[in-house]
Amino acid sequence: MRLIAAILFTAVLGLASEAALAADKSHGIAMHGDLKYPAGFKHLDYVNPNAPKGGTVRLSATGTFDSFNSFIIKGNPASGLGFLYDNLMYGTADEAFSQYGQLAESVEMPKDRSWVAFTLRKEARWNDGKPVSVEDVIWTFNTLIKEGTPFYRFYYGNVKEVVKTGPLTVRFNFKPGENRELPLILGQLTVLPKHFWESRNFSKTTLEPPLGSGPYRIESFEPGRSITYKRVEKWWGRDIPVNRGQYNFDVIRYDYYRDATIALQAFKKGEYDYRQENSSKAWATAYDFKDVKSGLVRAEKIKHNRSTGMQAFVFNTRRDKFKDKRVRQALAHAFDFEWSNKNLFFGQYSRTRSYFDNSELAATGIPKGDELKLLEPFRDQLPTDVFTKEYNPPKADGSGNIRRNLRAAGKLLTEAGWVIKGRSRIHEKTGKALEFEVLLVSPLFERIVLPFAKNLEKLGVKLTVRTIDPSQYRRRLDTFDFDVIVGGAGQSLSPGNEQRSYWGSTAADIEGGRNTIGIKDRVIDALIEKVIAAPDRKALVASVRALDRVLQWGHWLIPHWHIKYDRIAFWDKFGRPSVTPIQGNQFLAWWVDAKKEDALKSKLASARK
Repeated sequence: MRLIAAILFTAVLGLASEAALAADKSHGIAMHGDLKYPAGFKHLDYVNPNAPKGGTVRLSATGTFDSFNSFIIKGNPASGLGFLYDNLMYGTADEAFSQYGQLAESVEMPKDRSWVAFTLRKEARWNDGKPVSVEDVIWTFNTLIKEGTPFYRFYYGNVKEVVKTGPLTVRFNFKPGENRELPLILGQLTVLPKHFWESRNFSKTTLEPPLGSGPYRIESFEPGRSITYKRVEKWWGRDIPVNRGQYNFDVIRYDYYRDATIALQAFKKGEYDYRQENSSKAWATAYDFKDVKSGLVRAEKIKHNRSTGMQAFVFNTRRDKFKDKRVRQALAHAFDFEWSNKNLFFGQYSRTRSYFDNSELAATGIPKGDELKLLEPFRDQLPTDVFTKEYNPPKADGSGNIRRNLRAAGKLLTEAGWVIKGRSRIHEKTGKALEFEVLLVSPLFERIVLPFAKNLEKLGVKLTVRTIDPSQYRRRLDTFDFDVIVGGAGQSLSPGNEQRSYWGSTAADIEGGRNTIGIKDRVIDALIEKVIAAPDRKALVASVRALDRVLQWGHWLIPHWHIKYDRIAFWDKFGRPSVTPIQGNQFLAWWVDAKKEDALKSKLASARK
């Protein structure tokens, strides 16, 4: 009887194991909940499936470029290289986090998401006519892990192995542990051609135009000055659902300018066609020129509902002067956002207080419910404020008088051992003065940093500003050779693995990594894993709010500001879809309207007579 029972028990275990491995095949994956688009859908809702193909669009970039390999840490990659390639899956702009087949025709995974498999489309081709293969996928993954930027090692760190399981099917097996986002992360994989790269050194920069499978190829370029992409007329993926109605321009050209100010002047002269404006001053003062007034140029605000993420003055906590949280908190009191918004930004911005602002993921009030349950085990490792107060950055009245804030800052600095001697803030033990440099890549930010410096001077703190070229800037960021930068992190509506690279301890010391702050905190590491393992949307929201709250009270940075719309300007030659998705304006769904372009040329010719 015992033998029979043992056999039956083993059989039951086998059935349970098979049930766990049973997989559902689908045309797409949703992180949480259901897919918006059913199997057999024809196109995305925010495109015009009948958009005409043709025309040229001219865009701008700043700085320079010296490489067509954007996957490695070396070099300055050219703008627009993403046009050359396809991914396994395509992420939509009208869902929180869903993907549908691009190179992959279908995707399958078990209920526990312990692995994911993609079946490639038979018709998928490289632009030299050769089929996209499983071997290409495997080679790409292994090469990015070995030779790509550090980001890939963190992003794909939970993958145990990648194997071929069929003529067109590739399977990624995962390491133990919950990471429900991982199938979607693998869906984002940009696939590279093994037969092109295996005879070349992937780890080096190159100006040899690479082979891709995407909608465009490099037609011509001048190193550091311009690059032109031409639409692949017989692109294999033109009519699959996620691509229909997109990539409508025949030619996309990027011209490089030294900085944003020169680029703006070039736009006003008609040297390029479309511009997304990031400067509030420029938006308020630079778009009243005659071609805007006559309607030849249109300047518009397009609302969005995406998370604005975090832009901030970012402290490098590898520097001894910033290791004490009280110092970071004190310096934040000297930044007068309200005065800057009134006098520099023309009142266009809202103050950022959350790493996930403009979304349900932002931590507000005091923690309760599921969020509180997540934080409770760490109570003795966290500041009391995490549980008793809502975080908000220091506030002023906009008059420029911030004496109250400066008094609070002075008290914190003194508590941290930084005392006034003469007119300087000196550390009572080391005798060193409290001074630091803000490293910039654009001179536009100097007007924002200099008033901050004047406020710090009243505290006895010296701030200097240095603006350097993009190549130097990138190298100094990669090696963490800075005191303070303007940085932060963009955020999606479904955060996950990428949080490890932003704030995780293991990312803090890896050259070229995204943890520019240098955070090493066990509580933050634990909460990141809760975010990654969240089984549903409710759990995700609670875990992200808990992470957000702990980051807020760490005073790792000085939050900046955000807007809830995209500011765009363009010469009136385009058509565009009537629907704007939650992620905002989707320029690659626009097209050149031949009648508008002819009318624009005619009006410009008449104006120049």
